[in-house]
Amino acid sequence: MKMKSLREVDAEIYSLIQKEKKRENDKILMIASENYASRAVMEAQGSVFTNKYAEGYPGRRYYGGCQYADEVERLAQERAKELFKVEHVNVQPHSGSQANMAVYFAFLQPGDTIMGMSLTHGGHLSHGSPVNFTGKLYKTVFYGVDKDTGYINMDEVRKLAHEHRPKIIITGASAYPRIIDFKAFSEIAKEVGAYLMADIAHIAGLVATGIHPSPSEHSDFITTTTHKTLRGPRGGVVMCRADHAKAIDKAVFPGIQGGPLVHVIAAKAVAFKEALSEDFKEYQKRVVKNAKALADALKKRGFKLVSGGTDNHLMLVDLTNMNLTGKEVEEALDKAGITVNKNTIPFDTKPPTVTSGIRIGTPCVTTRGMGEEEMEEIAEIIYMVVKNISNNSVLMDMKKKVQTLCKRFPVY
Repeated sequence: MKMKSLREVDAEIYSLIQKEKKRENDKILMIASENYASRAVMEAQGSVFTNKYAEGYPGRRYYGGCQYADEVERLAQERAKELFKVEHVNVQPHSGSQANMAVYFAFLQPGDTIMGMSLTHGGHLSHGSPVNFTGKLYKTVFYGVDKDTGYINMDEVRKLAHEHRPKIIITGASAYPRIIDFKAFSEIAKEVGAYLMADIAHIAGLVATGIHPSPSEHSDFITTTTHKTLRGPRGGVVMCRADHAKAIDKAVFPGIQGGPLVHVIAAKAVAFKEALSEDFKEYQKRVVKNAKALADALKKRGFKLVSGGTDNHLMLVDLTNMNLTGKEVEEALDKAGITVNKNTIPFDTKPPTVTSGIRIGTPCVTTRGMGEEEMEEIAEIIYMVVKNISNNSVLMDMKKKVQTLCKRFPVY
């Protein structure tokens, strides 16, 4: 059979890929959970390993012909162990939510109590949201941030933990701009006899390079995605101490998944190797510097930030003082060529489809090579869009400025 190109086989999908490539190149992407995977990562993900079925684990497969798949998975495991300083790694989860599911299914029974950060305060769906499987299978308790400071209220965490005695306490967030104190969470978990799970999906790149404190000494389980700040393929990972390894591996396969995606595991291995480099550490430093510069530039222009700023790669903008919704600002910024996402803010009075805030992240713009000077330019564009949200002429002027910036820092 002659192997035809995508362009020959499916012109529609080929065209959509080209359009997406152009969108990613021509717009300033500031969604905090996105990044540009490297060419090497994408080559590995698009490799012939997409053909290989490899149920089981290295040396213990249910299919023949897995000798190279075994080597790929072992490389991914060893590199992740070195990167995160952990005893055991399972690189098979297809996503962050499935990594979390593996921990729950290994150590919980339906009806057990879990405690995580409230989704509206910056948590994640898979930390107990009622619309998620976690909210349907388990009793859920939520902690949040202090209304005045925007920081996690550790006194509330301790009080709730003692009151409800959860079996697992989950720390980690999808929209929290401050350092997470894993040691304090660990102390509370020990006080009530709970496991501690650290979901570092958003901050994995920062943790791997020592820019954010690591949970490895304090938590029973660490879960993460491999995209976002880690800048790898879309996928998940579970890490744990050696004594939990057997239960975690059994929960992933055959518990919740069948055959692993070997091509994605190959791409994860490449991303881990890249993350072990000095260049990657410098990149993570620039991500945080850019976030702080952008946060300061927005505050200078009258924007209100939840918690007053950021310690990591993202910031949460409270738009209530602008009398605008997250939905309105997301749509206006998109017209001007800046992609963000509407986001609930703590104690939000608007529904998740509307919201009172937007979430902004700096991983993508930093990957492009932009620096603190460009963050000042971006802040000014955002300000002009928000202040002239119904003025199409101004939005088009800002779009030209965005295009100029993008041409100076091409991706593809």
